[in-house]
Amino acid sequence: MPEFDAGRHVLPRPDARRPVTTVLDVHDQETPFTPVGPVPPPEDAPNVVIVLVDDLGFGTSSSFGGPCEMPAAERLAENGLRYTRFHVTALCSPTRQALLTGRNHHSVGMGGTTEMATAAPGYHGFRPRSAATLAQILQGNGYSTAAFGKWHQTPPREISAVGPFDRWPTGEGFDTFYGFMGAEMNHWYPLLYQGTTPVEPDRRPEDGYHLSEDLVDHAIDWVRTQRTLTPDRPFFTYLALGAAHAPLHVGREWQEKYRGRFDHGWDRQRDITLRRQKELGVVPEDTELAPWADGVPHWDELTDNQRRVTARFMETFAGFTEHADTQVGRFVTALDELGELDNTLFLYILGDNGASGEGGIEGTLVEHRLGHGVVDDPDEMAEHLDEIGGPRSYPIAPAGWALALNTPYQWTKQVASHFGGTRDGMILHWPRGVPERGGLRHQFSHVIDVLPTILDSVGIPAPFSVDGVPQQPIEGTSMWETLADPHAPERHRTQYFEMCGNRGIYHEGWMAVTRHGVPWEMVPTQGRRFADDTWELYDLTHDWSQAHDLAAEHPGKLRELQDLFLIEAAKYQVFPLDDRVTERENPAVAGRLDLLGDRTSVTYRGGMRRFTEETTPNVKNRSHSITADIDVPDAGAAQGVLIAQGGRFGGWSLYVTDGRPAYVYNYFGMHLYTVRSSDPLSPGRHEVRVDFDYDGGGLGKGGTAVLTVDGRKQASGRVEQTIPYYFSFDETLNVGVDLSTPVTDDYPVIDNEFTGTVHTVRIDLAAAAAPSDAFDGGLHRRVMGAQ
Repeated sequence: MPEFDAGRHVLPRPDARRPVTTVLDVHDQETPFTPVGPVPPPEDAPNVVIVLVDDLGFGTSSSFGGPCEMPAAERLAENGLRYTRFHVTALCSPTRQALLTGRNHHSVGMGGTTEMATAAPGYHGFRPRSAATLAQILQGNGYSTAAFGKWHQTPPREISAVGPFDRWPTGEGFDTFYGFMGAEMNHWYPLLYQGTTPVEPDRRPEDGYHLSEDLVDHAIDWVRTQRTLTPDRPFFTYLALGAAHAPLHVGREWQEKYRGRFDHGWDRQRDITLRRQKELGVVPEDTELAPWADGVPHWDELTDNQRRVTARFMETFAGFTEHADTQVGRFVTALDELGELDNTLFLYILGDNGASGEGGIEGTLVEHRLGHGVVDDPDEMAEHLDEIGGPRSYPIAPAGWALALNTPYQWTKQVASHFGGTRDGMILHWPRGVPERGGLRHQFSHVIDVLPTILDSVGIPAPFSVDGVPQQPIEGTSMWETLADPHAPERHRTQYFEMCGNRGIYHEGWMAVTRHGVPWEMVPTQGRRFADDTWELYDLTHDWSQAHDLAAEHPGKLRELQDLFLIEAAKYQVFPLDDRVTERENPAVAGRLDLLGDRTSVTYRGGMRRFTEETTPNVKNRSHSITADIDVPDAGAAQGVLIAQGGRFGGWSLYVTDGRPAYVYNYFGMHLYTVRSSDPLSPGRHEVRVDFDYDGGGLGKGGTAVLTVDGRKQASGRVEQTIPYYFSFDETLNVGVDLSTPVTDDYPVIDNEFTGTVHTVRIDLAAAAAPSDAFDGGLHRRVMGAQ
């Protein structure tokens, strides 16, 4: 293969030695100079595509026996290989960091999601430069690289207009990026980035817009352009869809396709799925259903309304999933039309963790409510069935469906101890490199194995040095031998698992696990110690699904594996264990640096936009004021937003309608508390101010809002409840406009820019609450128990 100095072990390619010029005049130069050219890729190197879908679960896709039809996955599986013992890390960011670095998630600082980062070495959320990404390696070896969709690996405080940008996709090896940076995104009204530049779609739901379609449109356009301009260079495309992570957003026609298909309930669905899985051969014939999760009711224990509502959630999830896979199918077809599909190493990873049980028993129309312990009444949800999946909803399905979608395994996303949280289907399609069609591979594998497998397939060595930084060892094990040989020996023989204190250790067919918490309890039970957790033991050679706990029968084997977990956990920076979830979303509690630090006053200028919650003053749980310096136009009444944070499902806004200033606080889309002046603003310059006097006494309490104009009180009103932890994972703070969804229907969606001039808006924070009030133990616990 074409080489360069250092034999591809040092990236980027070292500069070539410059010849010494011995003539004065170019006309006297007899030996032609060698032009500077691009880095040569390995000879006959294939293209590489990784498609990652979100929150799916092993028993979700039809390609692995599940109820959600995924024709693109089936097409690729029928012409490629299905890996039936492929594992991930149980949460979003950790899986993505492990996938792109080939190292265990704690080894690269991602022991939890980016929003849960602490100061501990395994949890700080910053990828070390000693762990170069797959994109950096392929880019340094002559590949064109592009990422589309969900990123969720950049520290939240760095997601702003001032960066730094070295941990954004374009700083981590991707030439191009189009997508979103956080955990989830509204698929009807997304806030996106092109590279590092904020952008919004130029179409809306009523125009037929949907985020999954948009992402794939951009991926197709990029590949077509790349093949037109640089057909001699292979490409690497990373397509990470937001589906099927909440919010479950999809058009009515996709839901209708599944109408009535889930009326039999989640218990029966597990039986149906297991039968199909055995027929496909993705589980052995003797596989049993693992035990049902404690605390989750069976289908016949639900009320009629609960069954109606939960069935609709599942119809929406299935439609959302099939719609996403259909977009992947468009991308596959585009590669085929370009003549590139057969020479593309295509990995379709069907989930970055198990299906999510974070919806609790009931599910919800607005996901953020559950994160704060607010449970929707099923009878009330039944009155809004047709809103589920549409722009006025932000839904997540209940835990019972997550358990069914993880068939035949126990538990769900977050639970790294059991395969319901960590085992997902993976499809490898590469006709030129793997002639077998419809093959099955049962060797144990892990997401960290993807990078070394790709390097072996492409013919690139792991670099010793990248950007002058010596590289830490790649911890994954190549699956290369399994591509050609279904009976290749199992090379990945030991693997630890840990997430939110749930932990396990796999070693040569045995697995010891201990579950510390449950996904719908976002605040751990106080006083629970890791040392008190009960360990289970499974012989996976004879028990595929972790159905039979053998801890009592084999205490010696259990002790051996427990000791091995301690060794592996210490090696990979897992300690100290941390079971906090919601609390870690608060930088002060988590112990990570906050962008604004101790600042209590920030002044924004007109036109500033797209500030995430970790890059803005935290107005929650404390008194504060918002002061806008504006000019009202001479002609007509002023209209529009002065400043807003959040959106339809939680937030606040200072705005003007019919010339009258107003302030609104939106409590999870359940209650709108509006304070409005009765007098319109006169033309000219004005100071519009809101003083919010927080009641104190804990988190999420109420307060009084006082609206003044030019120092004169105009109106006041009570806000009975406030949002304690976060307004939104996807919406932002914006000056002069309310982007994405509106905080209130007093003004239109998106078309709500202030018609006058916003000079500045200043947010001033009062003193924070005393430390004793910083955390209210059970307030934000997700409520379990059938209603």
